Amino acid sequence: MALAVASALMFLSIIYIHPFLAVTSRIKADALVVEGWISDEALKQAVAEINVSSYRLIFTTGGPVDRGSYLTEYKNFAEIAAATLKKLDVQEEKLVVVPTPRVDKDRTHASAVTFRQLLIDSNYQLESINLFTNDAHARRSWLIFKQVLAPQIKVGVITAKTQGYNPKKWWVSSAGVRTIISETIAYIYAVLMRYS
Repeated sequence: MALAVASALMFLSIIYIHPFLAVTSRIKADALVVEGWISDEALKQAVAEINVSSYRLIFTTGGPVDRGSYLTEYKNFAEIAAATLKKLDVQEEKLVVVPTPRVDKDRTHASAVTFRQLLIDSNYQLESINLFTNDAHARRSWLIFKQVLAPQIKVGVITAKTQGYNPKKWWVSSAGVRTIISETIAYIYAVLMRYS
């Protein structure tokens, strides 16, 4: 009996872990915060979100570029994302670049803290944001941004469609297995850290 229960729990975990991690919980928001490290395809999906919503501002976050910085004028993922969004016809006056300093760990937390500090130091009046991010990273980013911005700012989350593997059968591809295992561990770590 115990083996059957354990097998059933494992089966349900495998089936439902991706939808749990790759959550979308959109709210009515003043601004969209785009994690700058996401792929070009995900940035195109962010543009689609921007085009059907009434965001006053679009913030891009992200730390220093790890590779190729000598070949480009952009030194961080926040700048790269903003330039890409501009190239995809997002109005430049709506874009705000929020570069994150280099950190060795907890990059999402560093981005959330840098974003919060920008809001404190500026006259941006925000009551709510939607966070746009990639795939199974969404649940963790949402948790961290909510913890860092609470209670002043409400946070929703929008997940870009999964690329590189089938999210309904993530366990049949190495990309899916790597993503789900690493994001599950990282989410548990974030829950235990209780960022603020």
